[in-house]
Parts: sequence; structure tokens; C-alpha cells
Amino acid sequence: MHTARISLFALMLAAAGLPLYIHLPRYATAELGLSLATLGAVLAGIRVLDFVQDPALGWLIDRHPEARSRFAAVACLGMAAGFLLLYTLLPASGTLVWLVVALVLLFSAYSLGTILFYGQSLSLAGSSEALIRMAAWREGGSLTGIILAALAPTLLVALGAAGQGYGAFGVLLALVCLLVWLLTRPLWRLPARPEAPISWAALHDAGGTRLLVLALINSLPVAMTSTLFLFFVEERLGLPDLAGPFLILFFLAAGLSVPLWTRASAKYGARQVLVPAMTLAILSFISAAALPEGAALAFALICLGSGAALGADMVILPVLFSSALARAGIQAGQAFGLWSFAAKLALAAAALILLPLLELSGFKPGQPNSAAALQALTLAYAVLPCLIKLLAIALVVRLPREVSFS
Repeated sequence: MHTARISLFALMLAAAGLPLYIHLPRYATAELGLSLATLGAVLAGIRVLDFVQDPALGWLIDRHPEARSRFAAVACLGMAAGFLLLYTLLPASGTLVWLVVALVLLFSAYSLGTILFYGQSLSLAGSSEALIRMAAWREGGSLTGIILAALAPTLLVALGAAGQGYGAFGVLLALVCLLVWLLTRPLWRLPARPEAPISWAALHDAGGTRLLVLALINSLPVAMTSTLFLFFVEERLGLPDLAGPFLILFFLAAGLSVPLWTRASAKYGARQVLVPAMTLAILSFISAAALPEGAALAFALICLGSGAALGADMVILPVLFSSALARAGIQAGQAFGLWSFAAKLALAAAALILLPLLELSGFKPGQPNSAAALQALTLAYAVLPCLIKLLAIALVVRLPREVSFS
């Protein structure tokens, strides 16, 4: 198994996932002068495009398995161009239109790469039994990419980059995409497995529709906390200098927990592991609601607990979905097109719902905020995600027994 190459490709894709939503609210308001409501509307509009685009990309990959190398090249080069347009090559005027074009290009290339990568899980792993082991390498690479991309602007500023470091950040990410394309080309020369075309009935019978709904609901709390993380640390806790270290703790806890969750899942079963992991996430984030300003140590512990819970989500759910498709012999491209859309829909829904509501509450990033505005931020960051996580737990409990790694 090409474990190092799998980790590298996952690292690249991760840079356009959670880190983009961590940086985008502050970047759009401080660098581009956009309102939170405008940004939420832009992200929602792009998700409308994804509703059609992601399943279509999956169909294209399924229809032309011999073109996987070309699809991978388009994904890597498209992401490189998207990062440059978004962060580095900004025009003197018309930034809103430029932002939309950059995000459409970036997310489209990201979708293509993600659907290709996850849809070929069984081919890359070599067997159904190796899926969970491959997932550990894949999600380890993803978490490394998340950490690096989340912290890169701050590190680049410390090294002398201009402004808030976003211009240099775009160049760095573009170079990473080009390097990953060059180093991972052997992945796409592996033979594709013969599989049947997808149908909704076959996907449902395999348990795939239940898992898609679970993936969407379970992604919402992470999307909400990621979108508001910097605002919560800087404005609610008053600890802007510790945002980077908190992110490191969060994602390190996620990365270090992955081997533990994978072993526990293989031994005890997915449901038996997902429920306590999700409960840990609830306990962690509900604790954040009661924190006073300046509570650095307590929030560090919350980052450790919630990060460990994230590790279970990242490694178990995609493997359950891949295993369901493999048992049914279904082509995975279109199926993971739906999976990709569900994950991105959660991120966009979080931005569309939370950012305008925060603006209506009077919250203004980087400015003095009233107690009511900070309370609204706390509810959105720490309380609402816990309520949605309870729904996710209910869905896990109702999973049929045949939904497993075997």
C-alpha cells in the first residue's frame, strides 16, 4: 500500500477543508472588507453549485476510470490556482466577484480530488480488510495538513511575511499542491476494481443513505466550531496570542487519537466507539460555554477532549461508508460525490446560519462587543453544536448491525 503517498494527497486536500473555514471569516472581513452576512451568502451559493457538481464529478470518475491520473492532475493544479487567486493575486477592485471565482475554482478542484481519493479507497487499500489501516494513514495525513494550514499564516508572519501572512500563504499552498501532484502520480496507476453502477436503491440497501444522513448531521457541530473558533478565542476568551497553540492542541489530540479509535472500533464495533466519542465532544464543548475570560488552561483541556473526539469522526465514518459500498459492489465515485457534498453542505450551512445571526446580534470582529453579542457567540460556538451532536448520537444508536467494517 502506498501509505506515504496516500498521506500526502490527504494532506493537500485537508488544506482546503477546515483551515479554509477557520481563516475565511477573519480574512474576508479584515482583508477584503466584506460583512459576515455577505460571506455566508457566498458560501451558501457555492453549495447550490455543489449540489449538482459533486454527483456529476463522481459520475465522471466512475465512467472513465482510465483517466484517474488526469483527474488527479486537474484537482491538484486547480487547487493551486484557486489558492493563489484567493489569497495572493487580489485585484484592486471587485473583490467580491474575485472571491466568488476563486472559491468556485478552489472548491471544484477540491471536490474532484476528494471524490477521486475517497472513491478509490478500496483500490488504494488493496482489500476490504485493509480499509481501516489505510484510513489511519489517510486521516493522519489530513490532520497534519489541517495543522499546517491552520497555523501557516501566523508562522509566515513570524518569518517576515507582509500583512497577516495570507499572500505568502497562498503561494505556499500552491507549491504544496504542485509538489503533491508530482509525488503521488503512482497512486493513480493502480488498477481500478470492477464495480456495478450506483443506484439509489442499492445504496439504500447497503446502508449508505443512513450513513450519508449521519455524516451531514455529525459534520455540523465541527463546522460550527471551526467557523467560529478564532472569534471565540480572540473575542470571547480574550486570548488572541494563544489561538495558534490551541489549534495545535486540538489537531494533535485528533491525530494521536486516530490509532486508538481504529483499534477500538475493530475490536468493539463502530457504534460502541462512536457513541462515547461523540459524548466526549459534547462534554468538551458544553464546558466552553461556562468559561470566564482568560481561561487558557481550561480551554486547552477542552481542545484536547474535542480534538480526540474529532479523531473518531474522521476515521470511522468514511470507512463505514467505503465498507458498505464494497459489500454491495457499488461504484464509489458518485457515492463519494454525495459524501463530499454532505460534508461541504455542513460547512456552508454553519456559515450561512451563524455568521448573519452573529451580525444581527451586534457582534463585530476586532471591535469592542457588548455582553449580549458575546453571549450570542458563546451559544453559537458551544451550545448549539452540542444539541446537534445529540441528534447524531441518536442516529448512531439506530444504525443497523450490518453496518460495520467487515
